[in-house]
Amino acid sequence: MNVQSSGLQVYWLTVMGLSIRVAIRRGGDDQNNPLLLLNAIGASLEVLESFIVAMPGTEVIIFDAPGAGKSDAPMLPWRLHTYARLTAKILDQLGYHRKVDVLGLSWGGPLAQQFARQYPQRCAKLVLCATSCGSAMFPGHPSILAKMISPRRYLDKKYMSRIAGDLYGGKMRTDPAQVEKHVSRVQTTSSRGYYYQLLALATWSSLHWLHKIAMPTLIVHGTDDPIIPPVNAKILASRIPNAELWLMNCGHLFMLTMPETVAPAIQDFLDR
Repeated sequence: MNVQSSGLQVYWLTVMGLSIRVAIRRGGDDQNNPLLLLNAIGASLEVLESFIVAMPGTEVIIFDAPGAGKSDAPMLPWRLHTYARLTAKILDQLGYHRKVDVLGLSWGGPLAQQFARQYPQRCAKLVLCATSCGSAMFPGHPSILAKMISPRRYLDKKYMSRIAGDLYGGKMRTDPAQVEKHVSRVQTTSSRGYYYQLLALATWSSLHWLHKIAMPTLIVHGTDDPIIPPVNAKILASRIPNAELWLMNCGHLFMLTMPETVAPAIQDFLDR
């Protein structure tokens, strides 16, 4: 079935004993790599629909991480390398045996880094959006972290509307229409899956091996990001050898609020 205007076709795969919801937007050609999107904590694939729409002609692969959206949650906590292994198995089942470009947003950024480290032969280019090196990051304000520690915003849309400006910054502070657009696309997530994602990130850091990421990397970050302060993007850029840094005047969810600005720049990087 289609997910509104994005052209995504949704499939259900059984991977590592879990039912995983996966979506593909076919397109592109053999000259361009498919783009694998790794989403934020607790987020379903619908959240990135506007960004996908703004990337016409690019073949896109996206899935609900275990416990997020409509995918099953594992019974026991996973380490991040297990999420990366699941990602590789999803690509295998879908028939993607050649390299893909990988974009990670927020929590998906550490997963993208781990995937690039674990499967370098499968990752052509890396895009890290609004993310960090994991547990060694410079944290946001404690009041912001207190809101992130719980999946409540995915379970209570009124609560999400109330805290979105303070939590995400940027246009979410000033544009109620952006907040409501985001809230309308948020799917209920599994509390167990959310806490497992948090635990995986809390026990992981890439700081000591970032210098081994060899593929071209674009780091995009907002200067008004309450969750992950922009100093974290500068750390990533300083440690990854072949990295470019783009700091934008925006908040944490610029891929949602400014897709018409972000998508062409990312596409230019991927097309080089």
